[in-house]
Amino acid sequence: MINRTSCYANFIALQTILRKETLRFMRIWSQTLLPPAITMSLYFLIFGKFIGSQIAHIYGYTYIQYIVPGLIMMSIMTNAYANTASSFFLTKFNKSIEEMLVSPMPNVIILLGFTFGGALRGVLVGIIVMLISFIFTHLPINHPFIMLLIAPLAAIVFSLGGVINAIYAKRFDDISFIPTFVLTPLTYLGGVFYSTQQLPSLWKTVSLCNPILAMVDTFRYGLLGVSDINIYFGFALVLALMIILFFWAWRLLCQGRGIKV
Repeated sequence: MINRTSCYANFIALQTILRKETLRFMRIWSQTLLPPAITMSLYFLIFGKFIGSQIAHIYGYTYIQYIVPGLIMMSIMTNAYANTASSFFLTKFNKSIEEMLVSPMPNVIILLGFTFGGALRGVLVGIIVMLISFIFTHLPINHPFIMLLIAPLAAIVFSLGGVINAIYAKRFDDISFIPTFVLTPLTYLGGVFYSTQQLPSLWKTVSLCNPILAMVDTFRYGLLGVSDINIYFGFALVLALMIILFFWAWRLLCQGRGIKV
């Protein structure tokens, strides 16, 4: 029989961690929410308006309309990852994570609290970027349910990735290694700025192995109704990654990897 008192206590613990994580990035919104909005505005202006006006339509949409979904997803993924990577590492650095681990709170609650906090920041930045995009172009929303489903799922995937990065990191500089040398190349090669149909057959095949392409194109289908991949494959890949990363992060927490001496 489920212990209702224990479930309620775990819910309060999860709510507390999530509230702490939310207040952490909301207090410094000028550093966490504003910079991505300004950066994406420059992308819309330079790539969308100035350069995009010289580029032919893609699937019947102007270039700026085509890249907006990719830029929204890029902002969601990078901010979800950055939030948990920095927050969890600082918790490690301050030794406060040890207090959480020795408390009656299950490790899964700790993981969910940090993960949802990072995902929330990613989604909030995505909403801000989407609102800004309406200033530069008109966007039809063809499949809102798909769009509203894939965005938080992708945010959770990258939030979990940030936790794993922070667990393994020994110095603050280590949390910038994966974003710089892995995530940034994969993002720029993930169909944000182009359609894979424009690539030679070899590079088109290589691009299909990029999981970020699946996330970006599934979100693009939800917004514009066009995609280079099967959206069911996109959802399956995101769910598979989420499950793998969740159990990986949970296992590391249970082992005390990078935390216990």
